[in-house]
Amino acid sequence: MRLLSRLLIVLFVIFTPLSAFAVNPDEMLTDPALEARARALSAELRCMVCQNQSIDDSNADLAKDLRLLVRERITDGDSDEQVLNYIVSRYGEFVLLKPRFSVRTLLLWGAPVLLILAGGVSLVVFARKRAGKPTGSKLTAEEQARLAELLNPTPRL
Repeated sequence: MRLLSRLLIVLFVIFTPLSAFAVNPDEMLTDPALEARARALSAELRCMVCQNQSIDDSNADLAKDLRLLVRERITDGDSDEQVLNYIVSRYGEFVLLKPRFSVRTLLLWGAPVLLILAGGVSLVVFARKRAGKPTGSKLTAEEQARLAELLNPTPRL
């Protein structure tokens, strides 16, 4: 049992994603506060090669270049907003994992609300149309006579 548990632990460690090792030691800043800022900013930027990974998690060469650029801008004294603006000016809004709210991204942010409202309105319209319509067909003369007979039975003697 111990052997099995140790084997599982070893396999888990081997097959765990190694995204923590994406940032190489030679890229790291010596000041822990600046490095923390750089890691936070890197987590907000999309790797243009990997598309759904941050540059902090990616091993791509472009991600490494962007990580170095972020660290360079931070050491030059730029604020977090200035670093993000600089990178967005070079690569566009797509580089941000969480796009900013602006006129260009209004549809992106408003689409879920618009879709929910459109769905609600269509449900109300459909329900109202359906409520006004009869659900069956009219009874034939024979069926009406049979119904009248069933509802008003004549007493038997």
